[in-house]
Amino acid sequence: MRAQITGLIVRTSIFLSLWTIVTSAFALDTLAKIRDDQTITIGYRENLSPFSYLDENKKPIGYAIDLCSKIVEAVRHELKLTQLKVNYIPVTSSNRISLMIDGEMDLECGATTNNAERRKQVAFTVPHFFASVRMVVKANSGIKNWINLRDKRVVTTKGTTTVKLLTDRDKVRALNLKLIEGKDVPDSFNKVVSGEADAFPMDDVLLFTLRAGAKDPGSFNIVGDPLSAEPYAIMTRKDDAPFKALVDREMARIIYSGEMVKLYDKWFKYPIPPKGSVLNMPMSYLLSDSLRFPTDKVGD
Repeated sequence: MRAQITGLIVRTSIFLSLWTIVTSAFALDTLAKIRDDQTITIGYRENLSPFSYLDENKKPIGYAIDLCSKIVEAVRHELKLTQLKVNYIPVTSSNRISLMIDGEMDLECGATTNNAERRKQVAFTVPHFFASVRMVVKANSGIKNWINLRDKRVVTTKGTTTVKLLTDRDKVRALNLKLIEGKDVPDSFNKVVSGEADAFPMDDVLLFTLRAGAKDPGSFNIVGDPLSAEPYAIMTRKDDAPFKALVDREMARIIYSGEMVKLYDKWFKYPIPPKGSVLNMPMSYLLSDSLRFPTDKVGD
C-alpha cells in the first residue's frame, strides 16, 4: 500500500510539473493570445508628457504611444489579421511590472527604465530615449548641486529608480537627506511647488515637462550634475522570444527608416497638446549614437 501511495504521489508530482510547464508556455505565448482575442493590450501612463499621457478627449497620446502604434501594426501584419483591436489600460510606476507579469498587458508604453534588476522580471526592446537624473528646485533655494542638499527635504516617487540613486548619494556624501515619498511624478513636483520639499530628483525630461506646465516656469531651476543615464524602453513579458523578436524587428525598422527621428522631433522640438508647449530638447548624443547600432543590451 505504501508503495502504491508513493507511486501515486510521484505520478501526481510529475503531472503537475508538466502541467505547470505547459500552462506557463501557453501564458507566455503573446502572439497566440493576440491572434485568438484579436486584441492587443497597451499599458500607458496618464500624465507623463511627452511620452504617454491623455489628451483633452482622454485618449492616450505621446512619443511612446506613437512607437507602440507602429508595433501594433507590425503585429497585425505578422498575424495576417484584417483588424486588431487596441485595449488601453492605465498603469503607474508602482504596478506596471506586476501587471506585465500577470498578463494584464502586452506592451507597456511610457517612460520605464531598462535596468538589470527589472530584467529579472520583464523584458525590454531597444531604447527610445536616454534620460539623466537631475533635480528641480525653486530658483531662490540656493541649491545648485547635490552637495547643497545636506539636511534638505528631498521628495522621490514611489517605485522609481531614483530612490536607490539618492540613497547611494546620501550614503557616500553623508548628506543627511530627509526623504519624502510622492505617490506619482506630478505629486512629487507639487511638493516642491508647495514648499513641502526642497528638491525633487527625477529624469531630466520629466522635470523640464513639469516646469513647462507650471504657472510660473521661471520660478524653478533644474540643476545638479547628471547622476546616471536612464535608458527608456518599451516593456514586454519575459521569456516570450517570438513576440520580443517581432517588437525588436519593428523598432529596428523604425530607426533605420528615419521614422524615429521624425517622431522624436514631433514630441520634443515642436508644439505638443494640449497647450502647445515646446520642450526645445534636441536629441542627446547618447540617443543619436545608439540609433546607429540599435540594441536592447543596455541598463547594466
